[in-house]
Amino acid sequence: MNDELMLERFMLMKERVLEIQEEELVKDPYRDFFRRTAAFITQMLQVYDKIQVGWLDSATLEELEANNQAMYQDILPQNYEKSYGNPSYAQAMLGEEMGQLLSFLYTEIRGMIVFVYENRLFDMTVAMELFIQIYNLFEEETVSAKDVQDAIYWYVSDYSDEMVGHRVREGVDPELNFATNIICGNNLADVRYLYKFGEYVTENEIRMAKFLSDMPQEKLEAMARTYTEGYRRGFLAANIDLSKKKTVNIRFQLGFEPMVKAAISQFAKMGLAPVMYRSAVHTVNKRQHMRIGYYGAVPNPQFDYDHKDDQALYLDHEFVQRKLRVLQVAYEQVKTLAGEHAGPAVIETFGEIPFAPVKNPKACVLSPHQQKLQVSYDNESGQIVNRYIKGDERSFTIIAYPVAEIGPKFEEIFQETVKINTLDNEQYQKIQQSVIDALDQGVRVHIEGMNGNDTNLTVCLQELKNPEKETNFENCVADVNIPVGEVFTSPKLTGTNGILAVSKVFLRGLEYQDLHIRFQDGMIADYTCSNFESQEDSKNFIKENLLYHHDTLPLGEFAIGTNTTAYVMAKKYNIGHLLPILIAEKTGPHFAVGDTCYSWSEDTATFNPDGKEITAKDNEVSILRKEDLSKAYFGCHTDITIPYDELGAIWVETRDGERISIIENGKFVLKGTEALNEAFTS
Repeated sequence: MNDELMLERFMLMKERVLEIQEEELVKDPYRDFFRRTAAFITQMLQVYDKIQVGWLDSATLEELEANNQAMYQDILPQNYEKSYGNPSYAQAMLGEEMGQLLSFLYTEIRGMIVFVYENRLFDMTVAMELFIQIYNLFEEETVSAKDVQDAIYWYVSDYSDEMVGHRVREGVDPELNFATNIICGNNLADVRYLYKFGEYVTENEIRMAKFLSDMPQEKLEAMARTYTEGYRRGFLAANIDLSKKKTVNIRFQLGFEPMVKAAISQFAKMGLAPVMYRSAVHTVNKRQHMRIGYYGAVPNPQFDYDHKDDQALYLDHEFVQRKLRVLQVAYEQVKTLAGEHAGPAVIETFGEIPFAPVKNPKACVLSPHQQKLQVSYDNESGQIVNRYIKGDERSFTIIAYPVAEIGPKFEEIFQETVKINTLDNEQYQKIQQSVIDALDQGVRVHIEGMNGNDTNLTVCLQELKNPEKETNFENCVADVNIPVGEVFTSPKLTGTNGILAVSKVFLRGLEYQDLHIRFQDGMIADYTCSNFESQEDSKNFIKENLLYHHDTLPLGEFAIGTNTTAYVMAKKYNIGHLLPILIAEKTGPHFAVGDTCYSWSEDTATFNPDGKEITAKDNEVSILRKEDLSKAYFGCHTDITIPYDELGAIWVETRDGERISIIENGKFVLKGTEALNEAFTS
């Protein structure tokens, strides 16, 4: 459709929305919903008009703050009880069926904030068209929930070409440069730039931006270089030619733009242009409550959590097949750009106020059949993506920093984190080699908890056919995963049995309390936590957010973290519960459920610094890739760490039946690792 026709559609919808606020054609109790939603759309149209004439450049900080608050106020925690974005309130006011459907509609409409700021006329138009279409249904004497649901279904299905297609292009096309232009085209010392993204902005993002913009340039560039050099070293370690690539996906949280700007310049010297997309807005592109891309403050994590399974309203076999076809076509259209894409470079944050979700009984829930459909989609879509952005031709890096929200010692913690991110690679590489040499003598590793931790787990190791030239464990320093350090492997599933337990852990923004997972032959056989009074609710919570609706998952990784310095820092500032898994996984042994660390790149030869090839890349599940890809991968990989103070012992059972101790009572006891204990006494 040409721009002129789209503009005509847009203007027609705009006029119609403005009329609704004055009409009384819809009966109670629905009239209030449509009036309030029309008022929000009108508000966004007014913002759009102001942006088009340059208001973002001329507005004062106070004006920008007021506008930002006004856009997000309805879903903020203090207002959420009476927001139509809250499924409970919507159903209390509008009835169970209609309330659920209209709460979805309201949530989708809120995406207009993004579309207004990015000048996405199509997305604004179709959102308003859906609103008007459903409003028209309620003008009739009677309206059925099926008619409303059908309207939603065909909106998501019919427009998935444009919505999914745009999302794919955002990930590989540097010409979609909305965020890049903001970062590179503004004086970042003037924090007004934060309000140009359209994301929610709080004091946390403002303080973060000021802190980094005030940092000496050489220090800022050094931080960025740790990040960009980690990315480059990841390609070297995996023997992948970076010179063939042209783009890198930069992911960050608002406030880190000064560092990102320095990184953009450094990546440019590697021949890489940035692609930056914000976390998904359209329901068709979301993955539960997770924010993947760049994003601002989360206005209300409970709102995100309440709507994480909204696809239950439209997910069926036909839709899954259509979305897969759309995804295939979308990647085919950008196949050259996809082939030139190098992978993500991620800046994670920690220190945000922890979120423990409350189960909302009125929220959408995937049926067992829909869960299977979602698993099927995740599997097949992963295969499509890998055909165009090949796993053995890409890499990544992840680094983490605290945000101002962490507390009054933010600056002190930030500097400590910078030190942790720049620990001596060579020293850790040597120490970790001692650990690997011991592990490679083993057939099994035994892990035992202490201080109330119930862990009692035996992990079986792959057989080394040529120990002189092969190893099971990768010697991981600061490249793809910053900071140092860990040694990790893909364990043998058969014979891997026992209990993995941890008193408290945060995984992808969610808190798990008293988590227990039982493995049988390397597969999850049972699980529980104490998040909810109901055991059923706790199990469902784990299945939805840790197993991603799979009935079971394999133990894809076993690792021993060696960063005792990070552990001690966490203890010193009492922030262990706030550490991202990126750092937390280095502060004790960790176990990943899901795919191995080598998924989609198992056949790429990888070597440790000592010259030995890492051969433990497959397990009994992933090796099925040679017969049937659909049975080999799960599309998830979640690390769970046991902290040192809950770790009683890690010891290796050798081929001769001997015992080699690596850790006892939370301390390293293996010869060659003694230096790691210095942090405990410093």
